[in-house]
Amino acid sequence: MKSFRKELWFETRQRRELINITPTVEEHLRESGIREGLLLCNAMHITASVFINDDEAGLHQDFEVWLEGLAPEKPYSRYRHNSYEDNADAHLKRTIMGREVVVAVTGGKLDLGPWEQIFYGEFDGKRRKRVLLKIIGE
Repeated sequence: MKSFRKELWFETRQRRELINITPTVEEHLRESGIREGLLLCNAMHITASVFINDDEAGLHQDFEVWLEGLAPEKPYSRYRHNSYEDNADAHLKRTIMGREVVVAVTGGKLDLGPWEQIFYGEFDGKRRKRVLLKIIGE
């Protein structure tokens, strides 16, 4: 069995962004040479997420409104964590959206459904953060 590891780095311009990372993940899958196996993609920071969904602008706006309704950024005083930082909402948003995805690799390709794409979700941006890509298989 082969193993491949890569770190993807992001530094968003905004506090919250959703970035389609599917093409980058596919590029590294090809680089790995693995044709059959599993791909793990996970955020290495507790205020960021990796998830699978549709790449549709209206849906992304719906995520923003929905997440902000569940865990609004302000007022900062709403959260006990914010006595140290001002990002408690980002921790909660990450919990809702998830830490990682695992995708089957079949014939050297991601085995995704017809509309599925892999996203990096940033909820406390404007600084460098990383995502781990780990691929195992043959």
